[in-house]
Amino acid sequence: MNFLQEIFTQLEAAPDTTFLQELRDGRIVSVTGSELMELVRKAQSFLAAQRLKKGDRCALLAHSSIRWVAMDLAVMAEGLIVVPLYGRQAPEELVVMMKDCAPALICCGDTELRDGIVENWGEAPPQFVFDQIFDRPGSSAATVKLDDSDAVTIIYTSGTSGEAKGVVLNAGNISHMLGCTSARLDLLMENKNKAGQDRVFHYLPFCFAGSWIMLLTCLLRRSLLTLNTDLSRLAKDMRAAAPDYFLNVPALLERMRKAVDEQLANTGGLALTIYSHAQRAWLRKQAGYGGSIWLSVARALIFPTIRKKMIGSNLKALICGSAPLNVETQLYFMMLGIPVLQVYGLTETTAICTMDDPRHIEPGRVGPAISGIEMKLGESEEIIVRGPNIFPGYWKRPEETAKTLRDGWFHTGDQGEVNEAGNWSIVGRIKNLIVLGSGHNIAPEPIEDELLRHLAGAQQVVLTGNGRGYLSAIVTGDVSREEVQGALDAANSQLPHYKQVRAFHIHPEPFSIDNGLLTANGKLKRDLIVSRLQAEIEEMYGVKQAS
Repeated sequence: MNFLQEIFTQLEAAPDTTFLQELRDGRIVSVTGSELMELVRKAQSFLAAQRLKKGDRCALLAHSSIRWVAMDLAVMAEGLIVVPLYGRQAPEELVVMMKDCAPALICCGDTELRDGIVENWGEAPPQFVFDQIFDRPGSSAATVKLDDSDAVTIIYTSGTSGEAKGVVLNAGNISHMLGCTSARLDLLMENKNKAGQDRVFHYLPFCFAGSWIMLLTCLLRRSLLTLNTDLSRLAKDMRAAAPDYFLNVPALLERMRKAVDEQLANTGGLALTIYSHAQRAWLRKQAGYGGSIWLSVARALIFPTIRKKMIGSNLKALICGSAPLNVETQLYFMMLGIPVLQVYGLTETTAICTMDDPRHIEPGRVGPAISGIEMKLGESEEIIVRGPNIFPGYWKRPEETAKTLRDGWFHTGDQGEVNEAGNWSIVGRIKNLIVLGSGHNIAPEPIEDELLRHLAGAQQVVLTGNGRGYLSAIVTGDVSREEVQGALDAANSQLPHYKQVRAFHIHPEPFSIDNGLLTANGKLKRDLIVSRLQAEIEEMYGVKQAS
């Protein structure tokens, strides 16, 4: 039985159990197993009427919702290949992806998303909005048989340098991955929730591989998945959902940490005194200097209140992926009594290569390899992987596939390190390496993270210096020259001479998806940043601004 049949079996076996709910302006819209299956059947009836054939592509352009889930399941059940697209991405970028995969039809969440495509693609295939698709009776529809080798989705990579590529994932990839994720969540929830469902909060777009895998895992486990539909209400919705766990990106955890610091700083008084002393005691404890009465007091009086106000009282753990998490942030949440489980992977590895074991978390590491796959270090300490989670190739790009899939091993492009316990850490992207004129190779990410740690008002730090005599930094956000200089002094004092940052430029406007300098899932488009800020970079190398 493949993953899709297993999910349908779970939905049909629990017809009165609520599987999904959306939070909309404080209201809850929910569906049970039988109600979700009815939506799937409606979508299948619509798709069957289009007379498509197995393997045709269906573009899915919509914000995350219950109907998105039903449409996704229906497309796969009809033997079609779903191409999920990001609703916030520029229409002209989406059109490039759709022209690449040539969908037979485009299913849009609303008319605004559809109109954006039509305006940029006069020859677009037929487009339908959800209201048209689900406004029809459902009929009993069989699920097309899926072999492990059958493609079920094409997920476009974020394209940090160059055009996005379509990553093909097959039924075997997904089935293996869901077994791994569910097994790891069993460890997390052991003896904690045997009487009921896992409660899971979700705010990340389903068009991203990791987010989609979490969705399918929740359906398979009969979890209650609560969807945030308005990022401006994220904090309120998080508390209302009272989750056992949920998937995060590092940026949100950083914001949560800063918000607590700012609130306590504004409150002042005894609470701030206890909190500040406890943080210092916690850091000393990590360095091996024992505990402190301040930590005990904070754990009794301050930390429980922070946890409840931040996320609710049920939280067992936070799960974090997509980008490297600052180790200080991971330790901060551990101080509050909230484990942070890290996940590492790429779209090409069906989102995941490693997952933290909840019983053995090592701060700063991303856990051991998942069951059934092999990981090792190749040339230049590059992480290479093989196993049933590895994608079969890029859509119609055999040359690109051959570059990354060699002798059965997928070359991730990430530099890594593994300890004797088998726990991995990620150093940085090989293609991001800065090679100074002196020949020194430098991974920018650890230095950028360290500078951000010293700059509370900064949004991003990007290092440059290829072929130059020294490193320079572009800093975005609300920071002063004095603050940046102070951060450089603190960081440089711990670095060898060739890694020291000797010049900087403050760019007030943060890099974003809207200005084209972040990918759809929030990664820096480094080459484009360097190109767009070329004049500012040249100035940094014309006049030294920091020593």
